[in-house]
Amino acid sequence: MGTVKITWLGHASIKVEGDSTVFYFDPWIRDNPACPLKVEDISRADVVAVTHGHDDHIGDSIEIVKKTGALLICSPEIGFYAHRKGIEYDKRSYPLNVGGSWRGDGFTLCMVNALHTSEILGEEFKKDWTVVAGSGSVGYVLTFDAGPSIYYAGDTGVFGDMALIRELYSPHVAVMPVGGKYNMGYREAAYATALIHPKLFLPIHFDTFPNQRLDFAKLLEEVRMRSPQVTVGRWKPGESVEYA
Repeated sequence: MGTVKITWLGHASIKVEGDSTVFYFDPWIRDNPACPLKVEDISRADVVAVTHGHDDHIGDSIEIVKKTGALLICSPEIGFYAHRKGIEYDKRSYPLNVGGSWRGDGFTLCMVNALHTSEILGEEFKKDWTVVAGSGSVGYVLTFDAGPSIYYAGDTGVFGDMALIRELYSPHVAVMPVGGKYNMGYREAAYATALIHPKLFLPIHFDTFPNQRLDFAKLLEEVRMRSPQVTVGRWKPGESVEYA
């Protein structure tokens, strides 16, 4: 296959384009102050993968699935929630649990562990702060048959079993949060990079809000101390990275 294109949509949202499939991971579009897109701009999505139910991650997933006909990949609990919103469980969604995977045309998407608390902050939360049970958070590894594998962490702290993700899937690219308030800071992200051991680390979940800023030089220094062979990508919302 050709190159895989990864576009940062601001905060923790990314778009991944393979040869014939368009993926959105945690698409928070409408209320995301860092996102260069509007939901109305999205005309195609084949797969929408959600890591957890916090409003800046489940975001506009349900609306995008309804609009484009994409398949929703998520936990069973988020699948139950989406079913109540009109996305038929196990038909328009394909719920997984940790260790489970979905096989598509030329790729496999596997659900992996994350270390992060979460319930579902959906429409009800926007109205009156109602929280719906959501079972926590996960990550994903997207592996192309004739191309790279991409680890998308969503929200997570560092945890030792990231080494298992490396041993099982050997991701070439790791897309991981470095917000430092609700997920990893500099030291934790650098340690996670050493555990995952990707070729390329793309940081996300920073600079959206004043209390989650990133000093890129400090991140680079920490990563170089632990994983000098890893390239740390510096990008802005709306920018893309291509990886062969």
